Amino acid sequence: MGTEKTPGGDNRSGELPAEVHGVPAEPEEGTAPGQGEQQDKQQGEPQDTAQDGKSSLSGRQRLAQGLWPPRVTRPQLIVALLLFVLGLGLAIQVRSNNDSSALRGARQEDLVRILDELDDRTQRLEGEKQRLEDQRTGLENSSDQAEEARKQTVEKERQLGILAGTVAAQGPGITLTIDDKKGAVQADMLLDAIQELRAAGAEAIQINDVRVVANTYLSDTDSRGVRVDGRKVGKPYRFKVIGKPQDLEPALNIPGGVVQTLEKEQATVTVTRAEKIVVDALRAAKRPDYARSSSQ
Repeated sequence: MGTEKTPGGDNRSGELPAEVHGVPAEPEEGTAPGQGEQQDKQQGEPQDTAQDGKSSLSGRQRLAQGLWPPRVTRPQLIVALLLFVLGLGLAIQVRSNNDSSALRGARQEDLVRILDELDDRTQRLEGEKQRLEDQRTGLENSSDQAEEARKQTVEKERQLGILAGTVAAQGPGITLTIDDKKGAVQADMLLDAIQELRAAGAEAIQINDVRVVANTYLSDTDSRGVRVDGRKVGKPYRFKVIGKPQDLEPALNIPGGVVQTLEKEQATVTVTRAEKIVVDALRAAKRPDYARSSSQ
């Protein structure tokens, strides 16, 4: 009937299989209906799931790589800073508005009371400021007065030490040298010279190595010598005097004065001016036995 069969049993009749015409082929023997479709679905589902997981994992990685580490540009930093300043300003404004709104909502009596309290506090602060300023001024004045008193005390102590002979002194003055080769000079002649020098303004006097002070005394010795405060001084007698040279030298050379009196005794007298005379002979400070200071 026009149907050719190949030796292998193939159908070459020219008719398309039933599957091609849209008719499902009959299942093979030993296969239940619908079992093939389930197998096809089971075989296709693992492949689709693997592909979806692979694409989802790569997307997360791309997202993570895009977010970390963060890449912040300079414009972004400027915008963030501006936003922060704007937020801070808004917060301050809101707070001030709340405070002012609280005052706006207060009663007139409360406002008057607040104003009075502010006035009282201002007055207390002004008084405290004035008190502190007065205290500072007093401390400054007291410190200045104390410093000035200390300086005056030191200066007075130095002056009294020079007069008492307890400290050394230096300054302009003269040197009086009396060379008595015949031993005719007596203690009263030297005492006249000391008094004449003091009257002319001598501030410190030293005879040889003995300091002359207010209670100094002179006496003659048996061997035609002189003792000063009990200490024998050798010849020549050398006076070192601190004072104004223009006053000391004329006081010794006045007619009938010390120089002429000593020259009559055939003693050689020499007066020399100097810009610097050093009086370094010292006396130990002696405490009086009965006299005490009357200042309280």
